[in-house]
Amino acid sequence: MKSIELKTFVVVFLCVLSSSIYAQEKYDLIIVGGGASGTAAGIAAGRLGTNTLIIEPTTWLGGMLTSAGVSAIDGNHKLPSGIWGEFKSKLEEYYGGPEKLATGWVSNTLFEPKVGNQILQEVTKSVDDLTVSFNSNWKSASYSELGWTVSYYKNGQLYEVIAPMLIDATELGDVAASQGLPYRLGMDARDEIGETFAPVNSNTIIQDLTYVVTLQDYGKGADKTIRKPSNYDPEEFACACSHADPISNNAPTLDCDKMLNYGKLPNGKYMINWPNCGNDYYINMVEMNPEDRRAALKAAKEASLRFIYYIQHDLGYQHLGIAEDEYPTGDNLPMIPYHRESRRYYGLVDFTLPYVRTPYEAPSPLYRTGVVVGDYTIDHHHKKNLEAPAIDFIKIRVPSYTVPLGALIPKDHPALILAEKSISVSNIVNGATRLQPVVLGIGHAAGILASVAVREKKELEDVSIREVQQLLLDQNAYIMPFLDMRPEDEHFQAMQKIGATGVLKGEGVPYLWANQTWFYPDRRVTEYELVDGLRPLYPSLTDFWGASGAYLTGRSFQNLVEIIQPNTALLVIAQAWERRGLAGEFTSEIKLNRQQVSVLLDELLDPFSIEVDWQGRVLTESK
Repeated sequence: MKSIELKTFVVVFLCVLSSSIYAQEKYDLIIVGGGASGTAAGIAAGRLGTNTLIIEPTTWLGGMLTSAGVSAIDGNHKLPSGIWGEFKSKLEEYYGGPEKLATGWVSNTLFEPKVGNQILQEVTKSVDDLTVSFNSNWKSASYSELGWTVSYYKNGQLYEVIAPMLIDATELGDVAASQGLPYRLGMDARDEIGETFAPVNSNTIIQDLTYVVTLQDYGKGADKTIRKPSNYDPEEFACACSHADPISNNAPTLDCDKMLNYGKLPNGKYMINWPNCGNDYYINMVEMNPEDRRAALKAAKEASLRFIYYIQHDLGYQHLGIAEDEYPTGDNLPMIPYHRESRRYYGLVDFTLPYVRTPYEAPSPLYRTGVVVGDYTIDHHHKKNLEAPAIDFIKIRVPSYTVPLGALIPKDHPALILAEKSISVSNIVNGATRLQPVVLGIGHAAGILASVAVREKKELEDVSIREVQQLLLDQNAYIMPFLDMRPEDEHFQAMQKIGATGVLKGEGVPYLWANQTWFYPDRRVTEYELVDGLRPLYPSLTDFWGASGAYLTGRSFQNLVEIIQPNTALLVIAQAWERRGLAGEFTSEIKLNRQQVSVLLDELLDPFSIEVDWQGRVLTESK
């Protein structure tokens, strides 16, 4: 008996010992979560030579783009910024052109989730300084003046890694929560957030989530109807085929094919992510423990399966079955749900509605600190929660916008970066910043920010905003949401930089589901417009009122530049014109357009090099 007890003790002891053994590795940057933002952050940082680790619980990359099945892109079709633009281009290459991606009516870019994952995996493998640890669940994260220590489980083994910088790219902001950082959750109070569209009182109501289902067309003779789910009631989905575009004045129409074609994917597949009496599901699981989260997600899955049965059995689409080759899961459903909302942490700046609607008239010029662009309208899902206060989101019309860098940095932490949907935004603005291209952009900016901080051994609050913006531009990202230019344009960077200084401002237009901001590169500039834009940056122009509304000529441009930078002769400007490859010839009589002025200012004065603080205020004045 004692021999058996001894053997049992030895076995238990060895098991405990093996579970506590870990391999400790050092990195420059740890990213917890390989979703849309985490993957983009890892790619961006790795390309800058930052030794980066992504800790991802599934076997896929891309999060809501892929693992959640939300493979119909909302917005940024004409703003192919950075890694989003690269991903879009690779999808076009895979399927044979952009027209091959326009298979549904909700989006210009639709794809199979497994293809999106395949592309992201290929890109990450090409980045030498990026490591991805799949099937890995983070256990703890602690920070000291020596840096971060993060532990995670993989295949039953406990690992520990250390790094000076960490990005929380989890779906619900769990790492930042573990550090005790304060956050908002749910709808903000009107007076507290400064948004007239917000409810009078705050609450904890978040947007509905969705457990997406990918269907496959198996042919008209097939019957792929699933087993009737428990608690099935067709009345739950009675209005699913009744649809009207909420930003139009058209009456709803009864069209079941249109409901399905909303998310029609290439190769005869369908993304079922339907808010109108569909598979949206309300549950606030953000602060639940892991066990309660699993139960909540099981209920969300069951709601989606009831909708699939309704589509197959009641609407007669029995030939549409759950795709069997899409996800590496036992039930052929996505690995995670589509979370539309997370904890929203308090950042160095708070990105609220006034900064989106009227960026040039807002309390602070946050647009000068922009690092992520978006153009989709503010879109909230609350149809499955009858207690949600009524907010007419359609009336909240906005132009395209740029997210300020300070929204990615929590107020009270020197080495933690916020990503995914956990940045410092209001509940209302989250309805726009939560969308796929913006979240990819948030990750892209987070990876650049982390790299600069690590390389220069700085706390996040001390990093140069302009340096981060320049590196983003160098990686083909937009920092201003100007739709009438592309990163491949010869003078793209000059116009982006002059736009980010506010010297020449964009013109915002609320437009359908793809809002706009125009730079108008070919439009002529007036003397007054230029002086008014330069005055906040150059004290020598403070008391100058000699600029009229006349169009700017080569001579009047030279006269203005000489006030700031004496002895700038016409010949000097002509040489700069030629050096930067501007078309035509610079003369004293030429009337200059916005592109030409941007290039000349960038070459001669470089106003973008004048630093700004987190509020966008000028820090360093020109000499």
